[in-house]
Amino acid sequence: MDRLLKPTCAGSGAFSFLQMRTHLLFLAAAMLAASPASGLAQRSDTLRLSIEDAVTRMLRSSDEARAAWQLVESADAQVTAARAAGLPQLRLSSSYQQVLKNARAEMVSQLFGQKYTYNTTLNAQQAVFQGGRIFSAAQAAASVRSAVRLDYAETRARLALDIQRAYLNASYLARIAELQAQNLALATSRVTQTEQLQGAGRAARFDVLRARVERANIEPLALQAASDRDIALLEVRRLLGISVNEPLVLTTALDPRTVSSLAERATADAAPDALRASVRAAEMTARARHAGIRVARADMLPQVSMAFNTGYLALPTLNGFPTLMGRVTAEACPPGSPVGRLCQNNGWFADRNFSVTFTWNFWDGLRAKGNLDLAQAQAKIAEITLNQVREQAALDVSRARNELARATAAFGARQQNAAEAEEAFQLAELRYQRGLSTQLEVSDAQYALLTARSTEAKATFDLYLATAELARVRGRDIPLPNGAIVPVRTDSRNATSGSAPLR
Repeated sequence: MDRLLKPTCAGSGAFSFLQMRTHLLFLAAAMLAASPASGLAQRSDTLRLSIEDAVTRMLRSSDEARAAWQLVESADAQVTAARAAGLPQLRLSSSYQQVLKNARAEMVSQLFGQKYTYNTTLNAQQAVFQGGRIFSAAQAAASVRSAVRLDYAETRARLALDIQRAYLNASYLARIAELQAQNLALATSRVTQTEQLQGAGRAARFDVLRARVERANIEPLALQAASDRDIALLEVRRLLGISVNEPLVLTTALDPRTVSSLAERATADAAPDALRASVRAAEMTARARHAGIRVARADMLPQVSMAFNTGYLALPTLNGFPTLMGRVTAEACPPGSPVGRLCQNNGWFADRNFSVTFTWNFWDGLRAKGNLDLAQAQAKIAEITLNQVREQAALDVSRARNELARATAAFGARQQNAAEAEEAFQLAELRYQRGLSTQLEVSDAQYALLTARSTEAKATFDLYLATAELARVRGRDIPLPNGAIVPVRTDSRNATSGSAPLR
């Protein structure tokens, strides 16, 4: 912008003084309108955040990313629980009982009056046939887990694009605020120039009033641009969980050449689109619903299970914990017992049994039929949802391609327009300083230059986001402006929490 302010009337003392004042006013206005974060950039505690750091932080610590990963862990737990039903069940139980008073022993015989009872049992149980319930339930749980992992990959891609959009929007609004500050500085310098020309008799009072009104009209626009920039930074802070009081500087800016190169590669990429994670997740959900039909049908079939119990029982007549293996001998009887009497030695006696259980629920009030009808309806809904997701995915790809084509065309036109607008403004400023044009022509050229630079920045912003969005909906790795990428995993087996989401 300095070259826009160079006087062209050589040898004029008035314009030498005007040049000095113009530079001072320009610097003052730029400093007043500068971002608060820029003034804090030199502080040692300032957080300097690149777009790669922002994406990494978003994928690792944002609430939505963590919630999505918790759903993955929940699905893993459901798979474990479903498979557990088909594995042997082992249960160890131990009990101690002390009888204080036994009515049966008093009424019938002291044989029922065992005062102390120790019991330890190991139970082994195995389901033999459950009508296909266990296998189908495990299949359904595995399909749900795959769907959740694919949803997690889709969520990561969406979050990566969301934080980039917020980050680059803040950078774009900072650029607009900078342009408005420069516009205000130019308007201020033009007021000074017009006042100088009026003092020299080369401008009328009308020209001075017009310049002042023009500057007054630009000032609220500069203030609004600065406010929009600050609000956009607050949105970045909210998404990343950064304190409002922590100084923040965004260090990544869009390079038009890099963005144009990314767009060209995306346009030239004719490889088949990868199957989008959301489509595969819908397929897995439909598969799980069909497995749920088999689970519901299993309630109508018989069930067979086996059980084996082994344990030890001790009924000591004296207080104390049994420490011997149980035996029935005459030596264990108290002194004075009749000859030939046999007594237990207060030890552990083995207790084992084996059972096979067959059950078949002939009538349950149509509960099984109701569950089967519900499972079939849910499977049909899942199929319809799958078709809708496929159609939406194809529509998203077509929309993204069209948006990229539009953004590419607008980007090329805006770059040429900005260059021409800058040249037109320089000529208008030069003509005005030499008295060959009016202030209105300079104001129009200045407004056109501001508009051209703003639309150029917006075109660069839109082109990059269109490129990133096309990569996301095609299942490609999402590019970053600094050359890194965000991997988009569509294989559910590879969708992990990942400590390094970028490469």
